[in-house]
Amino acid sequence: MEITDYLRLAVEHGASDLFIVAGSQVSYKVKGTIRTISEGKVFPPETERLISDLYVQARRDMDRYRQVGDDDFSFALPGLARFRVNAYRQRGSMAAVVRVVAFDIPDWRALHIPEQVIELAEVDHGMILVTGTAGSGKSTTQACIIDRVNQTRSCHIITLEDPIEYLHRDRKSIISQREIAIDTENYLTALRSCLRQAPDVILLGEMRDHETIRTAMTAAETGHLLIATLHTSGAVNTIDRIIDSFPPVQQAQIRIQLSAVLHTVVSQQLIPSVDGGLVPAYEIMHMNGAIKSMIRDSKSHQIDNAIASGGAEGMITMDQSILNLYKQGLIDKETALSFAVNEEQLKRRLG
Repeated sequence: MEITDYLRLAVEHGASDLFIVAGSQVSYKVKGTIRTISEGKVFPPETERLISDLYVQARRDMDRYRQVGDDDFSFALPGLARFRVNAYRQRGSMAAVVRVVAFDIPDWRALHIPEQVIELAEVDHGMILVTGTAGSGKSTTQACIIDRVNQTRSCHIITLEDPIEYLHRDRKSIISQREIAIDTENYLTALRSCLRQAPDVILLGEMRDHETIRTAMTAAETGHLLIATLHTSGAVNTIDRIIDSFPPVQQAQIRIQLSAVLHTVVSQQLIPSVDGGLVPAYEIMHMNGAIKSMIRDSKSHQIDNAIASGGAEGMITMDQSILNLYKQGLIDKETALSFAVNEEQLKRRLG
């Protein structure tokens, strides 16, 4: 089979990822379950052919991949879908995981994204962080927020991504989508340049180092809305991760700056649903006077209690979100407990 045949089958079966690994069958993941496509195992010559064809489809040379052993890129097949590829080496042979990305921005209601998350599109300045582990749906949540901005506001949106996943069409807004390593050198360079491009909203694919974080906070301070991601779980871990990325002598100042620019932290995870799919659970922390003081005074360990008592301000803990999914009949009791932050406490609430 050709690579386009595998990609087409993955799209037709609603797969999220396609796996090409020497010594295994070509497989895809549907609703969290891996299923095989190829009749037999593929070996290094075959995986090299398939992965070379991915590069042909993307009109990209393989120099970086051959030199470094890892590469990220994306491409589209007209009438089918977009694909985000991570090519890598394992045991000396070529391998790849291909993420399937639909052309259209998904309907946030069908994905069970809470309305209070989508309403973050109304924020006009400050920093919004969307956090979670790899594969937790952060990019999709961000895309839905950006799509709401695009539909409701007249502004300039700049996205900095590695690689671009969802393609946005101009509606009320103008959208500039820049891909790292193709349209610009790196996140830091792109972000610094972006501030001279009259942005109203900036989407930053990832904050990887303290220089990028510092520049992002400066952008949020100067009247822009900046939406970024971090690979962390929970608001407390996110805040600690940001502060700990700086040298100790700078951390007190960073606490003050962060408490001033941070607007919301959304932390999410995907949970298996009763119908065999996946539904998202969210922790949402909005900044208020108490939480600002906790960040400034290095008392982030108290933030979880502030989130738990902040329901009237639109905040919700991860366990409350999981409990809501259970009450809606979307997940079962065993699943709810296995994904809980505080299993014993949630068990008592479940009765």
